Amino acid sequence: MTKKNFEITVDRKLCKACGICVAFCPVSVFSRDHDDKAVVTCPAKCTGCRQCELLCPDYCVRVEEIVHE
Repeated sequence: MTKKNFEITVDRKLCKACGICVAFCPVSVFSRDHDDKAVVTCPAKCTGCRQCELLCPDYCVRVEEIVHE
């Protein structure tokens, strides 16, 4: 079985640096930048659980599966 890959994006304009996505990601995909906003630092670790997307109060995190045809 092939590992699924995901594209994770953070809308910096909407991000208020709450840190929820950083705290709840079970595989540490995110870290914080100099403004304490979330940045995707390890996208290859993403399992697609979408906890970051579901828990983000500002709807600035998106997780999309990359489909290879």
